[in-house]
Amino acid sequence: MGMGGISIWQLLIVLVIVLLLFGTKKLRNLGTDLGGAVKGFRSTMKDGASAEESSETEGEASQASQDSLAESAEDADSDADKENAKV
Repeated sequence: MGMGGISIWQLLIVLVIVLLLFGTKKLRNLGTDLGGAVKGFRSTMKDGASAEESSETEGEASQASQDSLAESAEDADSDADKENAKV
């Protein structure tokens, strides 16, 4: 490679040095911890998205129930007005 590039041999030397310094057991644990963190992050993002969607549908449902309650109240008022007009 040109200037500033990293060749495969340089990467292998760095890998061997890291293995000698930390050992395979620590690197395996590090990989497991990193994988668990990524998995937890993904599940949290999915839970946040599903909670956001459910709150939107709950908001729509509550709006619909409020509308139906308002219509019921208006119907009751008009029925009461009709009863008062008869009396």
